Amino acid sequence: MKHLNKLFVAMLLLAGLSSQAQDSNNPWALSFGVNAVDTRVSAASKLEEQFSQFFNVKSNWNILPSVSYLTVSKYVGDNFSFGVTGSVNKLSKYVQPSVPGLGYQVENPGDLNYYALDGVVNYSFMNLIKSKKLDPSAHVGGGYTWIGEDSHAGTVNAGLGLAYWFTETVGLSFRSTYKHSFEDVREDMPSHMQHFLGLTFKFGGSDRDGDGIYDKDDACPDNAGPKANKGCPDTDGDGVLDKDDTCPDVAGLAEFQGCPDTDADGVADKDDACPEVAGLKSMGGCPDTDGDGITDKSDKCPEVKGPKENAGCPWPDSDGDKVFDKDDKCPDVAGTVANNGCPEVSDEVVKKLNDYAKTILFDTAKASFQKQTFPVLQSITAILKEYPTAKFSIEGHTDGDGNDKTNQKLSEDRAAAVKGYLIDNGIAADRLTSAGFGESKPIDSNKTKAGKANNRRVEVKLVK
Repeated sequence: MKHLNKLFVAMLLLAGLSSQAQDSNNPWALSFGVNAVDTRVSAASKLEEQFSQFFNVKSNWNILPSVSYLTVSKYVGDNFSFGVTGSVNKLSKYVQPSVPGLGYQVENPGDLNYYALDGVVNYSFMNLIKSKKLDPSAHVGGGYTWIGEDSHAGTVNAGLGLAYWFTETVGLSFRSTYKHSFEDVREDMPSHMQHFLGLTFKFGGSDRDGDGIYDKDDACPDNAGPKANKGCPDTDGDGVLDKDDTCPDVAGLAEFQGCPDTDADGVADKDDACPEVAGLKSMGGCPDTDGDGITDKSDKCPEVKGPKENAGCPWPDSDGDKVFDKDDKCPDVAGTVANNGCPEVSDEVVKKLNDYAKTILFDTAKASFQKQTFPVLQSITAILKEYPTAKFSIEGHTDGDGNDKTNQKLSEDRAAAVKGYLIDNGIAADRLTSAGFGESKPIDSNKTKAGKANNRRVEVKLVK
């Protein structure tokens, strides 16, 4: 029993090294169950007779009715695994060589204790037959066996096995091993067969997120996901894995890293200032119907081009002179661009003004107007209002009668009276100046009545 105790202690130490499985996912496995020892192969004189009663369990097999073997193995790659098996048994059936007329006899050698410790190199054919349940295998190896108190020797081993996997990690296994000893008598160590039947547990594969995909094959080992996605979740089901999805909770398009584009304008909703109305990428996903560079939502005139400074609306041009009201110094009167939207005073207009001015009549030697002059002054006022930015000089002149000083003052007073009337009737004061020249600039002879009448005059001149 001392060997049995040592054996199980050694096996438990090996089993405690890891809790992993017997393939590329689970590199460790643990098997245990019952074993049977058959000595017939050593008694048979012919090869064909060594296995002739292979399944003669009742007569030839020595079985200890309890858990009597333990195997710990590790997958090393390419369908190969390496393991160590420890087993115990009790030999109460020993097959003697055939005696003529009597055949093979089975005797009790004295209930000898049987102990074995074997190394096993196993090759699985499971991948070759493409099965997920049946796992045929072949194995070779060697070990050391003790029978009774005095017999012990090394053996060279080979055999076949078959496992049936109930699940990925739990299976029923059977293994038959031929253990060849170079000793021919029972007292030293006979060659024999040993059979193993038990349960095998694969274990050790790490699956941190519990999605059924081992961490080594799981592209997202900390987040559960389906096998179709290599273990990665796709919460919104849009075909873009959460790890690559900028919008993992809302179904979207791969071209936008999983984010939606509701209005299909090529701008993802998360970047679209107008996510429900198709627009331009250059405008942040918003439309610009009139193409003035201002989005419709900010454009007060979305269907007519206009500057940003006027909220997308065109500047008004009330008088239609092609000068915007904001720049037009005469927004209600059509003018020219060159004159800032105001009309330009032509020579014809100046002539018309002076034709009116010639008919202005004053009381004799006074600056007061005769009654019939007021319609003339009103006509002059109307013309000046047509040119609201033009500036004019009102000039007064007298005939040669009287002294120069008196005439000078009279001319000044009369020019000032015209200016005063125009201002009182709506002409801006800064547009008008007045001056008197007395009798110094006659346009006709002062020797005739008609000439003097021509010299007594008011002139309107454009100030440029």
